[in-house]
Amino acid sequence: MRSFRVLLATSCVALLSRALGAQSVDPIAADPAPRDTAFRASFAELALTSGGARMNAFMLVAQGKGPHPLVVLLHGYPGNERNIDIAQALRRAGTNVLYIDYRGSWGSGGTFTFANAQADVAAAVRWARQADTARTYRVDPRRVALVGHSMGGWLALLGTAADPSITCVAALEFADMAREGSDTSFATYTRWLTAPGAPLRGDARAMTASLRAHPEWRLVPNAARIATRPVLLLDDEENPYHADFAAALRGAGARRLTERVWDTDHAFDDRRVELARTVVGWTKTACGF
Repeated sequence: MRSFRVLLATSCVALLSRALGAQSVDPIAADPAPRDTAFRASFAELALTSGGARMNAFMLVAQGKGPHPLVVLLHGYPGNERNIDIAQALRRAGTNVLYIDYRGSWGSGGTFTFANAQADVAAAVRWARQADTARTYRVDPRRVALVGHSMGGWLALLGTAADPSITCVAALEFADMAREGSDTSFATYTRWLTAPGAPLRGDARAMTASLRAHPEWRLVPNAARIATRPVLLLDDEENPYHADFAAALRGAGARRLTERVWDTDHAFDDRRVELARTVVGWTKTACGF
């Protein structure tokens, strides 16, 4: 197993090196060089609107005139792991990153529900593709990817199924939330809604019921609508959803499916550099970013 992991890490380095071509700086380990003082990298604090509520967001803008491809980065439940290291690596590699906090989460207005979160992803993509947004932040509206972790991976996959213009999708340690409508899930949801200083506002019982009421939110039935695009599934060895969904994608004719299964934990705590390198390399080779 150790030799396999070393071989995989080496192949990821080679993949990224080929993908970056003439770029002389490794975006995983170094800042862009030379710096573009005419079109600098920047950080934009944003307030988007979804369902009539304010949604907190920010964008990391890559240096250069662009237009730059865009990754919409989606956090999990509740969102303690934000994957900002991946976002920064993507920006150093020339990709803009839009990060959102769904309605009812982390200070955003409104109420957190799974239906709202799906609508929030769609609202973020629509905003990113507006002419004013593209001009202000140097975004290429024709190259938009969804990348999500845990629940965010589920949202990224559903968002791709719903929007045929999404370029590609990456699901990192994804959860198929619609298969988790159980008493255990209810207890987990309650914890993050009722604890002092809880980051989410919502109704755990209604959330659990919604998962049971919406079998169309399950990933396997959506595989055919996702399989037409490049897909990255990157999971740990304990993920209970990977095998079934990957098989469904292959059965639907997916020809651009990249799978990685690692010996790690849910947050990739001991593989963060390798994670960033893999995601950045995949956006270059599979998505054309």
